[in-house]
Amino acid sequence: MVLLSGCASRPYATLTPVPASAPGAHLVDMLVATTRAPSPVPGVVFSGERGPGLSVENIVVSIPPDSVRKPGAVIYPRRNPGNPATEFVTLKVEPLEAQGASDWYRRVAGPKQRVLIFVHGFNSTYEEAVFRFAQISRDTGVNAAPILFTWPSQGSIFGYLYDRESANYSRTSLEQIIEGAAQRPDVGEITVMAHSMGSWLTMEALRQIAIRRGHLPSKLTNIILASPDLDVDVFREQLDEIGPEQARITIFTSQDDRALLVSRRLAGGVQRLGSVDLTQPDVQAAFAQRGIDVVDLTSVRAGDSLNHTKFAESADVVQAIGARLIAGDRVSDSKLGLGDTLGAAAIGTAQGVGSAIGATVNIPAAIVDRGARDRLGTQLEDVGRNIGGSIQTVTGN
Repeated sequence: MVLLSGCASRPYATLTPVPASAPGAHLVDMLVATTRAPSPVPGVVFSGERGPGLSVENIVVSIPPDSVRKPGAVIYPRRNPGNPATEFVTLKVEPLEAQGASDWYRRVAGPKQRVLIFVHGFNSTYEEAVFRFAQISRDTGVNAAPILFTWPSQGSIFGYLYDRESANYSRTSLEQIIEGAAQRPDVGEITVMAHSMGSWLTMEALRQIAIRRGHLPSKLTNIILASPDLDVDVFREQLDEIGPEQARITIFTSQDDRALLVSRRLAGGVQRLGSVDLTQPDVQAAFAQRGIDVVDLTSVRAGDSLNHTKFAESADVVQAIGARLIAGDRVSDSKLGLGDTLGAAAIGTAQGVGSAIGATVNIPAAIVDRGARDRLGTQLEDVGRNIGGSIQTVTGN
């Protein structure tokens, strides 16, 4: 529980805009929709309390130059105001009405008219959500209009039950954001990426859409659930009501996720979706029957001591996700499993140092997609046939 709190390094009141960015910095111009209550504290903007409705802000985040930051890293300001040359800072925080949101989209939408919606997880403050999504948007490299949906999390490990009810409170508002994007004629493609408890919120919103419409919007091409803090039995029921569009879902799991271990204990011992054991044939078969691809990140090593944000903090993973989205492919498209992209990147690094064994140890993902696993096995055989037993362990064949 102490490990999960992470209070010492957390930012506070860091969203007061600075007058200018720095040479070589990168700007992320995002729309932030929230069900949080406004905060009277300068630089906080919105608190962890529940607001009376949906509020929308336009926030521009400045990310420091590549020379001082590695992909996957968020560098919070040590003091206020932050230093744009070395830290994440904001340049603009501006409330928007409906017309303002439309003007924002026309300004930031790329030629392919894509939208990327991110839903954060448990124990996240407003400013943490803003900076994390800015990092994801930048590091994926996807030319998409970035929309953050942030719900009323208390930003405290002791607020788990409050956060759970706040996610429940926010289902319809997230549904409105997704539907609003889908109904715009100038939006061609939507990806929803959700983390941790935000995955439960996202699945509930999608379930509501499917019930109202009879199906999900065709523009919603990718649904990414990263480290989902979601009861596996509840997930099964949600899938049944979503219907055949469930094949658009990709799940990122990790058996060493410490945050989900705590969540499982709080939930009475029920298995969480984000830490299922993919080495079990019946688990693989259940996902395959649904047409859902699952990427196992257990072997990935990132900066998160809890192993709960690997999808964002691992440069290999976040960039591989971006590569698929940039190409216009579904992340869950079985024609080219995400495992291929991740496996190739790891093998290339290992070969650079002349280590065939390292190629096996450092594979950052094994995907529950027969075609991708077969291709990954072939790649490894090309590196060295003398490690066949290890190959079978990594690829799951």
